Amino acid sequence: MSGADGTRRVRAGRRTVQVHRPDKVLFPGGGDAKEYTKGDLVDYHRAVAPFMLPHLRGRPLMLERHPDGLDGPTFMQKNTPDHYPEWITRVEVAKEGGTVRHAVCDDTATLLYLADQASITLHRWLSRADSVDHPDRLVFDLDPAGDDFEAVRAAARLLGELLDELELPSALMTTGSRGLHAVVPLNGRHDFDEVRAFARDAADTLADAHPDRLTTAARKKDRGDRLYLDIQRNAYAQTAVAPFTVRPRPGAPVATPITWEQLDDPELHARRWTIADAVEQARTNPWSGLLNRGRALGPARRRLNALRG
Repeated sequence: MSGADGTRRVRAGRRTVQVHRPDKVLFPGGGDAKEYTKGDLVDYHRAVAPFMLPHLRGRPLMLERHPDGLDGPTFMQKNTPDHYPEWITRVEVAKEGGTVRHAVCDDTATLLYLADQASITLHRWLSRADSVDHPDRLVFDLDPAGDDFEAVRAAARLLGELLDELELPSALMTTGSRGLHAVVPLNGRHDFDEVRAFARDAADTLADAHPDRLTTAARKKDRGDRLYLDIQRNAYAQTAVAPFTVRPRPGAPVATPITWEQLDDPELHARRWTIADAVEQARTNPWSGLLNRGRALGPARRRLNALRG
């Protein structure tokens, strides 16, 4: 439904969200990339909401906004402006020297409102608002030196083998950029320092076993052409791109959960899905049951220590 001023009104549950300038191009076309508007972004979020919201509810967000599209400036927004509707959940969390009031996306109406604000990418905390110091997700970011997805595929297999050996459940997600995230569900009883130390030791174990292919060096100049096993997101106030969020790249690629079996698909790459077809992948429920399998790290830590000698 559109108003005389060109504003579109979209129903979301009990609420109606106004979409301003829905025809505004956020993703310019060109080459093989299709053009997408703000209205397209809103439509995608409306369709993907049932699959995306379980990954967002209760978590502080950082919003990556592109009000003038990909060709305009980028805003990384943590604090929630006063003009946001009162029905959008906020959470006040501590930062050095004060607090930050993050938005939390608990429902479809919020998801559509954030899309209207040209929040193209939603970056979520790995902990929940009711326990911000204790993450219930651990993330390994497999970041290749170039756009080399075969290196990412190989690293994912090695990491999967290690996590299986440590008896930790895990799942994969394309980042919509160049690499993959491997996500481990936790039971939320460990603080960030414990989780980060475990992630670092696991990454170091892999890198030590494959020093010609993998590295944990934080500085780019120290990595050469090796894939970077990035564990930096496993820290208080750090974020990771949310499952099913859109990335600010031509063609509107989506960070998309996949099964471990899909890792063998020769068509797979980091930007395999876009807002045109990511909902189809979402409907296959690639992370079936994973979110209810949060583990304690104690047994895995003992197994990792034994491996490391």
